[in-house]
Amino acid sequence: MKRTTFATAGIAALAFATLAAPAPAEAQYRQKITNDAAKCAGGAGPAVRVTITDIKESKGTIRVQSYRGTKEDWLEKGKWIYRMEAPAKAGSMSFCMPLPRPGTYAIAVRHDINGNGSTDIFADGGAMSNNPSINLFNLGKPSYKKTAFEVGSGVESISIRMRYR
Repeated sequence: MKRTTFATAGIAALAFATLAAPAPAEAQYRQKITNDAAKCAGGAGPAVRVTITDIKESKGTIRVQSYRGTKEDWLEKGKWIYRMEAPAKAGSMSFCMPLPRPGTYAIAVRHDINGNGSTDIFADGGAMSNNPSINLFNLGKPSYKKTAFEVGSGVESISIRMRYR
């Protein structure tokens, strides 16, 4: 009986140590969260209140993703920090995007009009922080320098205009 108790205690201690250990570097990416306005309330932060305008239709899904505002992370597959999704509403929508710490960030938005989870370049809309121009020459991926913005310990507010083909 004691042997089982010691084994159980050892397993529990190992599990606790694993939970308490710092997360590996990869864990800092790809966290799906919900839109929580309280995280942008007075005294909250760091966070960014993102207002998305010119949403074409009330169908499909709006996806908002935060990235570090660096060349290594901006729009790189799997390098988003937080992602939130919500049913699209024509006109404008607001999201509160919490951030891990003060620093340089960028935001990417996609309107998946038919909600199929795939990018349909002739139907879906897209937008980025600082509203950079998107053209054939940059293939829809403007430099991180054009989309990056600073966030302190409080809440920043930005407006992003949705664009469609």
